[in-house]
Amino acid sequence: MTDQPDHPVADPSVAEEPVPTVMELVSVDVAPVAPVVAVPEEKGEEPLRRVGMDWYVLRVASNKENQVQTALQRKVAIEGLESRIGRIMVPTIKEKRMKGGQARVYERKLYPGYVFVEMATEVDGSIPEDVWFLIKETTGVGDFIGSGGKPTKMKVEDIGAMLAASIKADEQPALRGLNFKKGDPVKVTEGSFENFEGTIDSVDEHRGMVTVLLTIFGRSTPVEVEYWQLEKIS
Repeated sequence: MTDQPDHPVADPSVAEEPVPTVMELVSVDVAPVAPVVAVPEEKGEEPLRRVGMDWYVLRVASNKENQVQTALQRKVAIEGLESRIGRIMVPTIKEKRMKGGQARVYERKLYPGYVFVEMATEVDGSIPEDVWFLIKETTGVGDFIGSGGKPTKMKVEDIGAMLAASIKADEQPALRGLNFKKGDPVKVTEGSFENFEGTIDSVDEHRGMVTVLLTIFGRSTPVEVEYWQLEKIS
């Protein structure tokens, strides 16, 4: 199955939020620490990291993130290495985009070129030989982010951010490119009010509609237009 960087998916929803870079998610402290497991707040909720495991960032070939994830999950199950390798994640976010006047939902990878792997390392922080062989022999895999031949573990708070982003992927997406806020001066570029200028009064992110205050016949009048019919005025 060919992995595509962006592809339409079924419509569910989330307002896009800035995400840290991969390097920001990786701790520079590689000293061994005792395993930390968050206590689930609700029944069925998974911990941030499982007992004896930490999260690491694996470099992979561009547009092969999902393929690598699927291959690793299958190989772990076949080799019975669940005690060494836990969850394997490719965080994504769903977003709407306007195309030809129609809103379509796409899935975008938050960290292109990387896969997050939960695994147990040796006491000195190195990867067990059988685990590394299984991962390294998977098509599309590069190397772990780290130094001195050892992978660098992620900080606990950054693990939470990464997992939260994965959970939010199931919510309803907002429109990408809707970069307006109340008070912004704008110009209408299409439609019945083309070339009219005004200011943003309100924004409906999920509908992609913007209410603009236009001066019509000498009076300030609220007019609702689609966000792609507007441009900001500097």
